[in-house]
Amino acid sequence: MIIESLLDTDLYKFSMMQVVLHHYPAAQVEYRFKCRTPGIDLVPCIDEIRTELDALCSLRFRTEELDYLRSMRFIKSDFVDFLGLFQLNAKYVTLVPAASGNGEIEVRIKGPWLHTILFEVPLLAIINEVYFRRACPRPDLAEGRRRLQAKIALLRDTAGYADCRIADYGSRRRFSRIWHGEVLATLHAGLGAQLAGTSNVYYAWKLGLTPLGTLAHEYLQAHQALGPRLRDSQVAALETWAREYRGDLGIALSDVYGLDAFLRDFDLYFCKLFDGARHDSGDPFDWGERLLAHYRANRVDPRSKVLVFSDGLDIPRVMQLYEHFRGRCQLAFGVGTNLTNDTGPEPLNIVIKMVRCNGQPVAKLSDSPGKDMCDDPAYLAYLRQVFEIPPR
Repeated sequence: MIIESLLDTDLYKFSMMQVVLHHYPAAQVEYRFKCRTPGIDLVPCIDEIRTELDALCSLRFRTEELDYLRSMRFIKSDFVDFLGLFQLNAKYVTLVPAASGNGEIEVRIKGPWLHTILFEVPLLAIINEVYFRRACPRPDLAEGRRRLQAKIALLRDTAGYADCRIADYGSRRRFSRIWHGEVLATLHAGLGAQLAGTSNVYYAWKLGLTPLGTLAHEYLQAHQALGPRLRDSQVAALETWAREYRGDLGIALSDVYGLDAFLRDFDLYFCKLFDGARHDSGDPFDWGERLLAHYRANRVDPRSKVLVFSDGLDIPRVMQLYEHFRGRCQLAFGVGTNLTNDTGPEPLNIVIKMVRCNGQPVAKLSDSPGKDMCDDPAYLAYLRQVFEIPPR
């Protein structure tokens, strides 16, 4: 059984789920899976994925897990009570070979947002682990350990980087659950205070680490159907988040409509209200410079704000960004696949993205080519027009 606890997911799924319970309990959504790595045959994995999906849907939150969630100051008691009754249901998931017949699989998650939001991370972890069980039945974990120790040594032992801290963001694309646990324990022992925490709630609980995360793209995407009007959807999403958390979890995600559109909406009010912003597409150096300039233009001291970098990072890239921005703002780095799936074989680039909410198409317009995902080209063109985003 790959997933043994419903806590084995990223914190932002719980923080978003709480908002859904309190503000949008009737919302209906649809997600779709995509493998961005070419030439991958996942069809032989379908039966095993289904078996693991059924096992996932048999899980319930245990009393000690609910107590752990209740201990977080931003998690409200009524939400934990709801989770005490919660169980995932496989009826919301469709898993079949894709019509294209080239080894791709079609995974659709469709149903109430409140009852489907927790599928994404464990289902991606299941697909990933099932694939690597078949593709790499005898993994060279000694090589993985060697690589991991080299990363730890580079960050820990290079002069001038003692205050450079990283976090694990690698739940979705990890090589395996057991390897993920070993990686985190090794990082914890090797980096000490330089490991800021992990996005994975289960391992944060078990290893005594800080759980990290705020919101994801799906939250802002859903507001394209939930907000008062499309042009105001980003503002509505940030406003609702601030009302729910009252100053906690104050990192805004900047790339659902691209940085230009984000900065137009992220005015003086939001600059002061949110602790910072997270980068997840486009050139990180350009993004950081533009965000710092935006804070200065709004008479906000950038040194009081946090810039979170989380797009495809490895340790050398973290160190480059740290050197470039150190002293000019507060910095945080989320490293994912390069930590939890670097044992030798090429990792899969797999995602599950929301494509519809309340029957309407929703989309992300990324600053990185290839990260857009929408099943309605006409809507994508309209979204570009509304947010003044030129076609690439």
